[in-house]
Amino acid sequence: MNRVKALICIVIPILLGYTLNTKFGDLPPILKFLNPFTGFWQNAENTSPVKNKKIILKNAQDKIEVLFDDRMIPHVFAQNDHDMYYAQGYVTAMHRLWQMDFQTRFAAGRISEVVGDKAIEVDKYQRRMGMMYGAENSLQGMMADTQSREMLLAYTQGINDYIESLDKRKLPVEYKLLNFIPEKWTPTKCALLLKQMSAVLAMGSDEFYMTNILQKYGPAITKDLFPDYPFKEDPIIPVGTKWDFKPLPIPPTPKSFTEMMTTEIATKQKVEGIGSNNWAVSGVKTASGFPVLANDPHLDLSLPSIWYQIQLHAPGINTYGVSLPGAPGVIIGFNQNIAWGVTNVAADVLDFYQIKFKDNKHKEYWYNNKWNATKPRYEMIKIKEAKDIIDTVYYTHHGPIVYFQKPNYSRANNVPTGHALRWIAHDKSNEMKTFYLMNRAKNYDDYRKALPYFTAPAQNFIFASADNDIAITPNGKFPLKWKNQGKFILDGTDPSNDWQGWIPASQNPTVKNPPRNFVSSANQSSTDTTYPYYINWEFSPYERGKRINDRLAAMTNITADSMRNLQMDSYSIMAENLIPYILPLVNSAELNATQKESYNLITKWNKYFDAKSVAASVFDLWTKRLSTEIWDDDFGDKDIPMRYPSRDRTIELIQKDPNSKWFDNVKTSKKESLADLVNSSFKYACDSLERKYGPIGEEWQWGNFKNSNVPHLAKIPGFGSKKLLIGGSKSTVNALSQSNGPSWRMVIELGKTPKGHGVYPGGQSGNPGSPFYDNMIDTWAAGKLYDLFFMQSPDDKGGKIISHYKISKQ
Repeated sequence: MNRVKALICIVIPILLGYTLNTKFGDLPPILKFLNPFTGFWQNAENTSPVKNKKIILKNAQDKIEVLFDDRMIPHVFAQNDHDMYYAQGYVTAMHRLWQMDFQTRFAAGRISEVVGDKAIEVDKYQRRMGMMYGAENSLQGMMADTQSREMLLAYTQGINDYIESLDKRKLPVEYKLLNFIPEKWTPTKCALLLKQMSAVLAMGSDEFYMTNILQKYGPAITKDLFPDYPFKEDPIIPVGTKWDFKPLPIPPTPKSFTEMMTTEIATKQKVEGIGSNNWAVSGVKTASGFPVLANDPHLDLSLPSIWYQIQLHAPGINTYGVSLPGAPGVIIGFNQNIAWGVTNVAADVLDFYQIKFKDNKHKEYWYNNKWNATKPRYEMIKIKEAKDIIDTVYYTHHGPIVYFQKPNYSRANNVPTGHALRWIAHDKSNEMKTFYLMNRAKNYDDYRKALPYFTAPAQNFIFASADNDIAITPNGKFPLKWKNQGKFILDGTDPSNDWQGWIPASQNPTVKNPPRNFVSSANQSSTDTTYPYYINWEFSPYERGKRINDRLAAMTNITADSMRNLQMDSYSIMAENLIPYILPLVNSAELNATQKESYNLITKWNKYFDAKSVAASVFDLWTKRLSTEIWDDDFGDKDIPMRYPSRDRTIELIQKDPNSKWFDNVKTSKKESLADLVNSSFKYACDSLERKYGPIGEEWQWGNFKNSNVPHLAKIPGFGSKKLLIGGSKSTVNALSQSNGPSWRMVIELGKTPKGHGVYPGGQSGNPGSPFYDNMIDTWAAGKLYDLFFMQSPDDKGGKIISHYKISKQ
């Protein structure tokens, strides 16, 4: 009996120890996680950081000072470029290590190493889209340039020196929750981060859907419903701008494409994409007499924040702005002489090619009248608590064959099987050099010299200088294409379907100091139809750009505050265009009490998507349902993936062709009219809101209905923000949906001494236990901006410094 008791006393603690130190499912090892010495308790931070700290770092070349202001933004003062980027890597890792690690693992297709086999399809998708392949090629371009190479290596060394200084106590809490540890940083990870941004901004592809539409409806209907230029537009480069260059010859359109578009070959709705705004106004229109520049890039919001604020100062450079955690330099910002910002161009730089293989072994494909060898790339995917798997990806000269069989993964829905991907992000490039030069630029000429290095994702680079110059350039490495090349899937056997060279960087669309005294972009068409080259056939809807241009044209004596107010503008041009045409069609006599009250609210609505507006909620749900009722019977075939015609084309039909055949639901015996669909969709919207929220009241308000919030990057419960009762919508200047919107709002006043203002929805720290994790969210939600402390020296007393690091070699 005593032996049994003794055995129990031995076995139970062992089993308990094993259980508490082992990860089960999504739960972390409980004992490790709750350990008071090394567990999550150690991630709580004091509200008052250490005021003065000396750090010895063997890889520093000289003395470095890092001063943290009252929002924990680092201001780095170094004696040389190496130490400046070295310190940037160190402090960024100090605040954002887990975010950097997780994002680059995701980009590389390595999440299964952390969470197990549930992420296998995610990892396969990243590998098969060629993310690591593209990063390796980009890295070659970066390392071939002396300045970019030194920048990368110093930044990488700074990150690794911080990682080496960590012990288990100070590991970010997500490592403890997910039970893994950081690995050594490499320059490839920096390249991966930039590839991931390319993927986010450029990986949407409709040619699979468009090809299905062409095959089902033929070229006449396809041309009619999916036109090459929108009904309503207000392009980035003002209409009438003269092109001061002699264009290259445009490649001839292949005969096969012409036949496809003229022969009757009978045989998911597109969600509005990533949007952003930027604009710059000349001193002629400002109170100060100097330009003012504004930028608010819209991305999927997350905690930790997408961006990391920093000031970098060394001989020849003093720049402030936001960086991407994991990449050196400042991406959007200003210096003593200039300011710059970016929005997405949405250039067509991603095409799919139908490949003819010799057999099911996929070792040879037919191209240019002969069989050519494919190149296999073996992707080893490590899986936590399971055996590694090897996924073989075959490459043609175009790029990878992404899938032979469709996986059960939603992001792969628009990827055709058996097709090769040609994507600009796979090419050798050196985007980092653009920011190296932009951070140091003094004038318009320097801005122009920086742009050609930027390959992808194509961006509308906006510029303003203390010399009173303003400019904007839709910029990237654009393939030289025949018109509509890439609108549909291309024949991979014909060399005439390959990209035929590049638009010269000097001939990218651009405008400097236009007569209207402002430049702007909101992801709409880059140019009018006179631009000689093809960039894409479809861009974001025009409403945000139109509203911005209308407001800027009317404004005088502009200040930073008036620019901030414009960033928060929630007036809907879409509502202005639709309500006069659909509201009169509502049969008010057939509405119930709730529907009548909703109708009256829409009638009186000022068309602003304000947080407290009930009419905004009704209009949003009504018009989304109306679009579905118009198009789903024709383009919602589950067996043939297609997309809906654009919002612009839908509004054009409603305004100009109210008797169009497309308003009839072909799945019913009745012939529906536009009025029928307007009434049924209106009742649907009102009834849906009533079922969810009860009688009309506060619950119906737009801010509550929209449910804006900032989730955690890995969707860890409790680490995201609260619900934010704020206005704005995807079609307004303040383009804020549930968790996509302005990731950084910035307004810069140029002059003898520049004044910066900015905010993002989060904080500097990636640690949920830090007071600087989400301390800026309420300011961002209120539409306010912080003054940015642009220091001239470590002794600058213009802002509040709460911590001072002195770094030296010994």
